[in-house]
Amino acid sequence: MQVKETVADGLKREFQISVPAADIDAKVDAQLVDMKDKVKLNGFRPGKVPVGHLKRLYGRSVAAETIDKLIRETNDAIFTERGFRLATEPKITMPTEQAEVEQILAGKSDLNYTVAIEVVPAIELADFKSFSVEKPVVEVTDADVEEAIKRIAEQNRAFAAKGEGAKAETGDRVTVSFKGTIDGTPFDGGTGEGIQVLIGSGTFIPGFEEQLIGMAEGETRTLKVSFPKNYASEKLAGQPAEFETTATLVEAPQPVTIDDEFAKTLGLESLDKLKEAARERLTAEFAGATRQRVKRLLLDRLDEAHKFEAPPSLVAQEFELMWNSVKAEMASNAKTFADEDTTEEAAKAEYQTIADRRVRLGLVLSEIGEKNKITVTDDEVSRAVIERARQMPGREKEVWDYYRSNAEALAQLRAPIYEDKVVDFILELANVTEKKVTRDELYKDEDADKTAA
Repeated sequence: MQVKETVADGLKREFQISVPAADIDAKVDAQLVDMKDKVKLNGFRPGKVPVGHLKRLYGRSVAAETIDKLIRETNDAIFTERGFRLATEPKITMPTEQAEVEQILAGKSDLNYTVAIEVVPAIELADFKSFSVEKPVVEVTDADVEEAIKRIAEQNRAFAAKGEGAKAETGDRVTVSFKGTIDGTPFDGGTGEGIQVLIGSGTFIPGFEEQLIGMAEGETRTLKVSFPKNYASEKLAGQPAEFETTATLVEAPQPVTIDDEFAKTLGLESLDKLKEAARERLTAEFAGATRQRVKRLLLDRLDEAHKFEAPPSLVAQEFELMWNSVKAEMASNAKTFADEDTTEEAAKAEYQTIADRRVRLGLVLSEIGEKNKITVTDDEVSRAVIERARQMPGREKEVWDYYRSNAEALAQLRAPIYEDKVVDFILELANVTEKKVTRDELYKDEDADKTAA
């Protein structure tokens, strides 16, 4: 067997391999001899089928299987001997002329093929003990707790009927029944009975809530609106519609007294318990934001410390995924690049840079995890599946079955767990200092991170 490296350009490698016909023929014969004791043919006792007869019957298919196995073993040996880590699957170019293929399968001609690969570069990891990371810390204040409770009270505010003849105002809740038409024709989903609408909430089609202002119980109006251009239903998106709407009940929001009785309506023993719950939730919320901020700072530091050429094919794949997502979102929102104060060329360049960063960071995190034997256990993945199932009450079994039968979905759950464990490993070594910040400062930094990402 001869192996000749024909291309060594950056991360690209290509090899020309030649396997003598005699080597292939010998392996085919060995496979046929092995088959001799296993195959059953009419007219022959077990184990007495002549190899020559087997070769006439199965020689071509055995040769094809042998060549396939030989190529895989040869390629693995080439990559292992040279210490290559592949970025993508090898691209193998085989002879295509039918006559040449037949000669190879018959063991009368040498097998000559090429294999092209793209390798992962050697990554020299930085000294993580030299990393300095500033961790923003937010203290949950009494004012934060009071504000959170006020929001809870607003969300749980009671409503009471305003009485006969009373007109609906902003902030009121109106129960309506309606029938929608487009060009006089009813459409799917355009009919509703006993639907509660909070005027000013912005939860209905733009213009619908505002036209309820001034309606009284029992009154009927024809509301004229247009579906947003980015509406979920393509058939309705951007279409003008009319809704014949009847108000069946007009209710006004009632004052809320935040006390022990209010806390009990939420299933808590007292106002103090409600405050404790609110403080715990805010503490967890701030901790999550802090975690994201620290992780972002650490990834920035890793990016600065590890500059190398990322495998072009991986960058291209990552860019393609992001770019398709960007185009789909812009189409959904009926926006252009000009609306975003940029051009398509500038946006592509920006996302190309982001794709390169993501690939490099992914390789760095993988290298750190591999060298430090960081793994994700099956129990950790199972806990993540259970957490996902809890987020969908009533569909727990459906979620569990989905992940149990979908290896790709499980891998998507495993990846962020692995990344977080590598991040925690680095933070254990890095010099992490705390800095007290306000809530606004924390979330301002978080918004800036999202923009930068």
